[in-house]
This record gives sequence, C-alpha cells and structure tokens, in this order.
Amino acid sequence: MKKILLLLFISSVACQINAQDSSHLRVSLLTCGQGDELYSVFGHTAIRITDSSKQTDIVYNYGTFDFNDPDFYVKFTRGTLDYMLSAEYFPDFMQAYVYERRTVTEQELLLTGEEKTAIREALNANLAGAARYYKYIFNYDNCTTRVRDMLMKYAGLKADRQLVPEKTTFRNMLHEYLDRGAQPWSKLGIDLLLGSRMDWKVNIAESMFLPDYLMKGVDSSVHSKNILRSKQLIHNPGNAPRKNTNMPLYAFTAIVLVVLYISSKNNSTARSITRFFDVAFFLLTGLLGCFLLFMWFGTDHKACGANYNLLWALPTNLVVAFALWKKPKWLKGYLSCCVAVYAFTLIGWYFIPQQINIAVLPIVLLMLVRSYALRK
Repeated sequence: MKKILLLLFISSVACQINAQDSSHLRVSLLTCGQGDELYSVFGHTAIRITDSSKQTDIVYNYGTFDFNDPDFYVKFTRGTLDYMLSAEYFPDFMQAYVYERRTVTEQELLLTGEEKTAIREALNANLAGAARYYKYIFNYDNCTTRVRDMLMKYAGLKADRQLVPEKTTFRNMLHEYLDRGAQPWSKLGIDLLLGSRMDWKVNIAESMFLPDYLMKGVDSSVHSKNILRSKQLIHNPGNAPRKNTNMPLYAFTAIVLVVLYISSKNNSTARSITRFFDVAFFLLTGLLGCFLLFMWFGTDHKACGANYNLLWALPTNLVVAFALWKKPKWLKGYLSCCVAVYAFTLIGWYFIPQQINIAVLPIVLLMLVRSYALRK
C-alpha cells in the first residue's frame, strides 16, 4: 500500500511539473572570459536556448556586426556602426572560445515554461525584425546590457545586493578588467579617450554592464527571486594569470628625466635636442587635443564627452609647435597661460571630476617646466 501511495505521489508531482513547464526549453546564460586582444578583454555574454523536442541548441549573441560594410571603419570611429543580434549553433559558438583559450561559464536559469517561451519568442522577434540592429553605447547599451534587460523583463532578474564596492565608477570597473588582462597601454588609451561620464558612480543595475557582473547579478538573485538553477564552468583552458605593470608610467618618466637632464646642459647640442623635444611635445599634445575634441563633438561616442584630458592636451599646442621656431610676440603670453593651466592641473589632480591616468603625470610636469623655461 505504501509503495502504491509513493508511486501516486511521484506521479502527481511529475504531472504538476509537466503542467508548469511543457515548453521543453532549457535557457542559460553564457559568460565568456577575457581574451588576449583588446576587443575581447572585457569578455562576452550570450543566451543559450536548448529545445529538447526539436533537438536544437541555439546561442543568441548581441555582440556581432558586419565586417563587410564598405564604411565599416568610418562608422566604427564615429560611433554609428550598427551592432546586431545573431544566432548560431552552440558547437559553432564554442569553437572560437576553445581556439582562443577563453573560459566559458554557463548558468542554467530557473524559469517557468511561460518565461522560457517568452524569452525565446522575444529573441526570435528581435532576430527577424528591425530591433535586430542597435546603436552600441559602451556602458549603457551593449551585448551584455541587452541580455540583462531581457532577463529583467522576462525572467524577473533583480540583483538586490551590491555587486561592487560603494562609490565604484564605470572607469573603476574597466580598470579591473584591463589590469587583470595586463593591458597597461590599452588602459592608458581608454583613459585618454573616455571622458568624465565614465567616472559616474554605478548603481546595481548599471554595474551589470560587464559580463562577469551580470553573472554575479544572476548569482545574487537567490536573495530575491531565485532564477539560478545551476552553474558550471563548461570550458576552462587553465590560463596562467598575467603579470601587470605600469609600463607607460615608467616609459614616460624615463623620457621626462632624459629631457630634463639634457635641457639642464648649456651647450649648442643640448639646446638643439631640447628644441626638438619641445616642438615634438607641443605637436603631439596638440594633435591629441584635436583628436579628443573630434571624439567629443564629431562622433556619437557619448562616453568620449566632457573629457578633462583637454586640460593638458591643449589643441592650440598644435599651432604653438610651429610658432616655437619663429617666436612671435604672442608666444610669451600663450606660454604664461600654459604655465597656469598645467600648474592648475597638477594642483587639482585629485579634485578634477575625472580620473586622469597616472602615466600622464610626468608629461604634464614636463610641459609645465618647459613652458616656464620657454617663456623666459
């Protein structure tokens, strides 16, 4: 009699489960680790949907674009390149990550049949319609935030625990990836290009704009509505940790010390070399300043706006680089302004509403010293 009751109970539970989920779907979040190249250093996010009734295993990926676009480089530079949703079979998706020796973590989501079906239908609708394409905004609309928003809308994702320390900024989060990936020169370049908007503090939802933190958000959902069924590392190449050093700071400091040493010598050779360096530094900082202005006003890259690197990379230095040879009357007044601006930048280094890369510090110091010397 007990066996019969047990069998009836198991049968009843099985019927309830089948009634709750007859979709035959398995939905999971794929989080791919960082690669060696800059484009892959922040990792990647995708959604995997397996249909046991149709024997399909599809990965939906919001991080693709058309390399064959004839205006690809122009659109990419100006921030007008369309990113798009694509779908491919799971083995094909994994092939690239196995080849690049990148980790892949899978989190199977604990969802009802209706939620799974809604996610698949939304993805297929996006795939077939105009919503397949979107304008990429680095920290607000990317391949990870698209998945985050879908999980919030259809799966009830709500990370109610702080995923990063308080007062963490977008830039702090990027630095974590760049330092871990031993990318000091890329870190410098990104800090030069991305303006003060990247120094805004993130909230819980915003912190999930990067793959690892969306994964942590799903992990932390167990404290509100649990949407995590299981988690496993499905590919682990066992890469050794990379050693990170601040090579730009060391390189720039060495250059500055050499220039200061040569400029202290009072002979014709030293003066010729120093003049060459003066022209080179004013030319390069002027060109950089013009480029930063272009990225701010000439492109759709909102993250490049309000860039306080323009305090030291003065676009007008481009004109001064050529004026140093002829020494017009207005040059002394301009150099006096440079002394004031560079001094203000150094004094207010930690009060400027943007984190300036520390490797720039010796360059600003050199520009201050040389501007003062040239003014005399």
